[in-house]
Amino acid sequence: MAVAELPRSRVPAIVNGVGYALDPIGHIRWFAGRYGAVTAPRFPGMGLIVSIADPDLVRQVFTGDAGTFHSGESSKPVLEPTVGSNSLLTLDDEPHMRHRKLLLGPFHGQNISRWEDAIRSISEQEITSWPVGEPFALHERVRTITLDVILRAVFGVREQARFEQARTLIKEFANRAHPISLFPGMRRDLGPRSPWVRFKRARAELDGFLYAEIERRRVESDLMQRDDVLSLLLRATDEAGAPLSELELRDELVTVLAAGHETTATGVAWAFERLLRTPRVLHRLTRSLQDGNEYLDATIKETLRARPVVTDVGRKLTREIELAGFRLPAGTLVMPAIAAIHFREDLYPEPDEFRPERFLQGTPDAYTWIPFGGGVRRCIGASFAQFEMRVIIRTILEHVRLRAANRRPERSKLRNVTAAPAHGCRVVVESMNSAPAAGHNGRRGLAVGDPVAKHAQARQTA
Repeated sequence: MAVAELPRSRVPAIVNGVGYALDPIGHIRWFAGRYGAVTAPRFPGMGLIVSIADPDLVRQVFTGDAGTFHSGESSKPVLEPTVGSNSLLTLDDEPHMRHRKLLLGPFHGQNISRWEDAIRSISEQEITSWPVGEPFALHERVRTITLDVILRAVFGVREQARFEQARTLIKEFANRAHPISLFPGMRRDLGPRSPWVRFKRARAELDGFLYAEIERRRVESDLMQRDDVLSLLLRATDEAGAPLSELELRDELVTVLAAGHETTATGVAWAFERLLRTPRVLHRLTRSLQDGNEYLDATIKETLRARPVVTDVGRKLTREIELAGFRLPAGTLVMPAIAAIHFREDLYPEPDEFRPERFLQGTPDAYTWIPFGGGVRRCIGASFAQFEMRVIIRTILEHVRLRAANRRPERSKLRNVTAAPAHGCRVVVESMNSAPAAGHNGRRGLAVGDPVAKHAQARQTA
C-alpha cells in the first residue's frame, strides 16, 4: 500500500466544530478551498476523519464494497437516539438491504404521484394563513406543509383529534432532538428540565402514539386498500415472508418523518431564499410554469447544488484501504464533502451564481451532483422529495407574490443534521395573486372531514 502522509489541517477541533455549526456550507467550502480535495479535519470527540471533494474518489466510495464502507455505523453516533438502531440510516449490510427492499414499494414513482393533489391542497390551505405585508420565516410555514403531508402520506392519519395530537408530538420531538443530535455530550440526566431528559420524554410520548397507531391500523377493515406508507409497510414481507417487527416499523416511520419532513421544507426555503435574490431566475421560472416543469425541475436541482440540505455523508471503514494514494486504517470516517464538490469551478463555472440553466442541458454526472448521496445508500426518498418540492414551489408561485425581507443573502446554520437558512428565509407577501382555493384539477381544497382542512379552517377563524 501507499505510504504517503495524509495531509492534516492545523485548525483546532473546536474551531472546526463551531465554524461548521454556524455555517456548515460556508465552512466546508472554505476548508476544501484551503486544504484541497483530500484532507483530515479534526472535530471534537471524533476519530480520524478524511474529507474528500473529488468526484472520482466519491465514485470509489459510493460504489465500493458496502461491507467495507459502513454508512449506518458512521451515522449511529448522531442519529441513533432519534431514529433508532433499526433504521435505514443506522443499519448496514444484509439488515440494511432487507429494509431497503421493503421500503422501495411505498416510494415507487406511481405511489408518489398519487399524492400530488393532497400536497397542493395542503399547500393552498397553509398559504391562506400567511400575513400580507409583514415579514415572517418561510421555512417554518413550509415545515407545517411538509409535516401535514407526512401525516397524510406516511402515517395515513384521518381522525381530527389524532391528527392534531400527532402534529403536537412530532413538533415537540423535533425541537427536543435538535441539541441532542448536535451535541452528544448533552446526553446526560441532569434533572427533569435538562435537554436529554426532555428529549427522552418527547421520544417516549411519540413512540406511544406510533405503537398505538400501528395496532389500530393492523385491525382496520380497509388495511388492504389503504395506500399510505404505514399501511403498505404493514402488508410488506421480505423474501422469507417475514414482516417488519413493531420496533422496526417504529424506527423506519421516525426515519421517514425526520428525513422527509425537515429536509424537504429546508429545500423549499432555500429555493425561495435564492429565487428572491435572483430576479432574472424568478421571472423566468414564473413565466415558464404554464409550459410545464422543465425549468422548475432545473431550479430545484440548482437549489440543491448551491444550498445542499445535507453537506456531507459518511462511511466508516471496517478494514484498512488505500484511497488516493493514502493508507486509511479501519475505523476511519471517510466523508464525501457534498458542499465542496458542488462549488468546484471545474464542474460548475461561477459556482456562486444561481443558474438553473446548468441543468437544462442534461443530467449531471452521478458523482458531481450528490445532494442525496449515492450508491446503494442513496436516499430512498429522493424522488419523493423533489416531487414534493416541485408541487409546493409551483403552488406558492401561482398564488403569492413574495419579496425578501432583507436583500442580504442568508448564510446556512446547522439544524439537527441539515444546513438551513440562518434566519428561516425571511419573506414578505406583497400580494396574493389568486385565492388559493382550487387545485389544478378543479377541486376546491380538501375533502370535507379531512383533518388538514379542519385545521386550516380553525386557523383562519382563530
